[in-house]
Amino acid sequence: MSASSFTYTGIRVRDLDRSIDFHTKVLGMRLVFRMRLRKTHGEVALLQGPRTRQRLELNWYEPGSRYATPFRVGEGLDHLAFRTGDLKKAVREFRRAGIRVVDGPHGNPHAAWVYIRDPDGLWLEINGPLTKRRRPTSPARVARG
Repeated sequence: MSASSFTYTGIRVRDLDRSIDFHTKVLGMRLVFRMRLRKTHGEVALLQGPRTRQRLELNWYEPGSRYATPFRVGEGLDHLAFRTGDLKKAVREFRRAGIRVVDGPHGNPHAAWVYIRDPDGLWLEINGPLTKRRRPTSPARVARG
């Protein structure tokens, strides 16, 4: 995938309130947002450290969700996230390389995401706009018409 950057790590947690409390009070992170996700039957909370742009996503899934796997200490990594400037192009490149999109796209044209799996089965989120942003036409260019 061309021009991607690592943006955050998502981990599975057993108790979202307890994990938010720990990361904010003990580690000094701040809660950026928290939301319920109907599709996954779970909740997500995004946290950010005080002096970094790196973020931590906490994921909780209710029992019975296809995403709720048995919790084992040290195996709570949910997914790694990478950002691209053109998600449609990235998906085309994955397909040409024989990499299957296992979930998605989700979101909207400006902020969408898909999931693929690495060779060991780890979920990787690829996020970005579904269409490449066009540069605004400069006033000088319009005047020359």
